[in-house]
Amino acid sequence: MNITSTVIVLYLATFAAFGFYLNRKKATASDWAIGGSSLGILMIGAGAAGTRIGGAGTYGVAGDVVAEGIGHMWYGINSFAALFLVGLFFVIPYRRLGVVSVGQVFDYRFGSYRCQWLTSLCVQAEYLVVNIIEPYIIGSIVSGVTGIPFPIGVAIGGLLIISFTVSGGLKGTAIANIVHCSVIIFGLLLVGLVVMNDLGGWGSVVQLTSEQMSKVNVDETAWWSFTGIGIATIIAMFISATIHTPAASVYANYANSAKKEDYLIPGFFLAGVIAALMPLVAGFIGILTMATYGSESGLSSYLNIAQLAIDSGPILGGIALAAVLAAVISSGAPILLASATMFVNDWVPGSKNFMPDQQLVAYKIVTVVYGTTAALIAWLANITSVLGLVLLGFAMVVPPAVAVAFVLYWRRTSEKAAFWGMASGFVGGAVVWLFNTLFDGAENATAGGFGQWWYELINYLGEWRDPSFVTLFVPLIVIPVFTILFPNKAKDNHNLEGFYKKLGRIQKDFSWSN
Repeated sequence: MNITSTVIVLYLATFAAFGFYLNRKKATASDWAIGGSSLGILMIGAGAAGTRIGGAGTYGVAGDVVAEGIGHMWYGINSFAALFLVGLFFVIPYRRLGVVSVGQVFDYRFGSYRCQWLTSLCVQAEYLVVNIIEPYIIGSIVSGVTGIPFPIGVAIGGLLIISFTVSGGLKGTAIANIVHCSVIIFGLLLVGLVVMNDLGGWGSVVQLTSEQMSKVNVDETAWWSFTGIGIATIIAMFISATIHTPAASVYANYANSAKKEDYLIPGFFLAGVIAALMPLVAGFIGILTMATYGSESGLSSYLNIAQLAIDSGPILGGIALAAVLAAVISSGAPILLASATMFVNDWVPGSKNFMPDQQLVAYKIVTVVYGTTAALIAWLANITSVLGLVLLGFAMVVPPAVAVAFVLYWRRTSEKAAFWGMASGFVGGAVVWLFNTLFDGAENATAGGFGQWWYELINYLGEWRDPSFVTLFVPLIVIPVFTILFPNKAKDNHNLEGFYKKLGRIQKDFSWSN
């Protein structure tokens, strides 16, 4: 076993041992799902930040920077905005309502199971994507560095994430993410600085990058511009990566994990700062990769980035790859935990009446089944762009994020409006994505019929064809219109005063209620 492989194995073994250490004490359902409401600002910050800096924030950003330019480093700004937005306007309401699934907001407000279920469906669409990508990335790295078969690498990744989630719970992932975030940022930054120095400094990096782009006729001006990927793409990334975040149920878990309510806003501000740094470092690595090896696209850049780390020295390369594994695990574990708590609370019949021991067992069983299924799909999947796939998953969560914002801050919002706003946004976005995928090929230019019409439409729209625009603007229109046309009936308002009384000053300050 070479030095790089040894460093990676030691890091993963240490992580696994920490999981077993955390499992030495019997946990309750509250300990597991919300850390027993005992987390401080640092653990909230590192834990929440870790959910944002997985495969998308590391290899995803770096790979897309190599392929299309530094405009993809906007993901860092979006990550800060997302977490600070949630910290300012949503986590305190979630804590006061005591929800561990965003869908429970609709249950508490309207007694609406269909809104709760649909919210969970939208969010699970994103979380399933993330839960698939994380073992895929671990498998790719472990297989590429050690030479073991890819399926075994995926199995190792899935086993690590599942076992640590089951044993450590939310508090365990938060503690581990303090280490992970430090290793990610400083490890990859160190690699980048060493490689830049080896290449002769920043000036040489720019020159080498220009030479590489000239070989494949890449527009150098656009590649080096933060707006080179297009304004529409930047806006779509903001919608997908930022606007969806209030509906991501993992932040409901973290909202209830704080020792004090006063820790939430500074904790999420810290999380935003940490989460913003990683895509900037990853983009820097992407620039160096372009300068060293030339243009690649999507996951083909994985091998180039891995080689960049290893070429900087076996020990430093091992540290860099361990940092990427840390990024993957830091998001994989808490998101798998949130997926399990959502599934149990939103989809398992009678879960409201579970005793704490029953609830804990249900959480852990679902974690194992969910994580294993995702790992199997990762083994069979053919993933071409990590960041693109994650942003699609994000876009599908925008409709419930819009709906929950209306419910929290506009008392008049009706149950029908919330449901149909979410449904129309989710289905509309999915249909647009499907048609874009089916009719994007040049063969549709002369195919006639609907296929040719859609091909001409998306070529006319360009990047404005992104489904995130549909997932945002459709519910923004449908919810207020349906609220006016179909106001709540008495049964929908059975908990009106009790619901908003729990929100207290937050709701009074920001609502547009009558």
